[in-house]
Amino acid sequence: MTAPHPPTGTLAGVLPGALAALGTGSPDPLGLADAIGPVRQVVVLLVDGLGHRLLPAAAHADPLFADIVAGTAGTLRELASAFPSTTPTSLVTLGTGTLPGAHGILGFTLNVPGSDRVLTHIAWRADPDPSVWQPQPRLLDASAAVTTSVVASADYAGSGLSTAAYGAPRYLGTGRRLGLARAVLREVSAGTQLVYGYHPALDTSLHLHGLDSDEWRAAARDVARIITQIVERLPADAVLLVTADHGGLDVPPDRRFDLDTDPRLRAGVRVVAGEPRARYLHTEPGATDDVLAAWRAVLGDSTLVMSREEAVAAGWFGPVRPEHLPRIGDVVTVSRDDTVVLATAHEPAMVAKLVGYHGAATPAETAIPLIALRR
Repeated sequence: MTAPHPPTGTLAGVLPGALAALGTGSPDPLGLADAIGPVRQVVVLLVDGLGHRLLPAAAHADPLFADIVAGTAGTLRELASAFPSTTPTSLVTLGTGTLPGAHGILGFTLNVPGSDRVLTHIAWRADPDPSVWQPQPRLLDASAAVTTSVVASADYAGSGLSTAAYGAPRYLGTGRRLGLARAVLREVSAGTQLVYGYHPALDTSLHLHGLDSDEWRAAARDVARIITQIVERLPADAVLLVTADHGGLDVPPDRRFDLDTDPRLRAGVRVVAGEPRARYLHTEPGATDDVLAAWRAVLGDSTLVMSREEAVAAGWFGPVRPEHLPRIGDVVTVSRDDTVVLATAHEPAMVAKLVGYHGAATPAETAIPLIALRR
């Protein structure tokens, strides 16, 4: 019962490597400084949901991705997201250069210890205090060794998740009047040394329509357009690094369990957190062993069911700070195949209606690309 240990490096190494390439002396676990050569500016574009295993599908949607996969445009390597393979966890992993056990954003939703409250990180504002809930330094903060900026939707500015991931950098909000590529290039023209951009639409199309859909292919073409617009106007001494927070997969209707309609799965569970492919179950006093046994019996080989202690000892989260341990469920479940465990009485109805999901540790979800492109 061991955690996946990718041989190629993780998302946590991307920003330290970008800083190293800019001559800061930052640790460089991915060897990016040598790989991309001397640069004066780095743009990091995180495309939500652009998993490495999804690049062949993207290649059928747009010639740029076909060239990237073929090795005729830029350089491509495979990295791994952290676990769980979910956006809040990955954004903070990127922004701090640390694994979830250190930064504490251990899932899409988490139980706030000492209560029955479940914190949804994408809807988080100021409670709990982001600087307490996430204690690691942020690499994009205004106090960074180089000038930095974050370019993302204006809707995300000042949110708890943005603060946890990025600190207090220069933040340029995008919207109808200012698109992502144009905003990134504005920061490059201003001389900002490290520009970070975030694009969410590809993941949205995966969730709502699935991988084999016209909507997903259209979203992939839009990503290619943004990349092309940025690369064509980069200075010669700048580089664009494109990466992702996770991949994803489609889940058929007949591969869905619902803990809220199955008494065997509901028994002994006090708080449900995580997400459908990576669940955290906080149990009633004395019920953990019974919950473990019931979930293993019902889910069988489709899902790995562990105690918190087993998951932590196996290294799924990296070393876990003691104060973060209660955020992890007494029981941790990880989907092994194309199944999900829904919680229809605990989550918005939309969650059960999604086509595509992520969060577990299959290569389709954890493998992410790192693409380096220069003009």
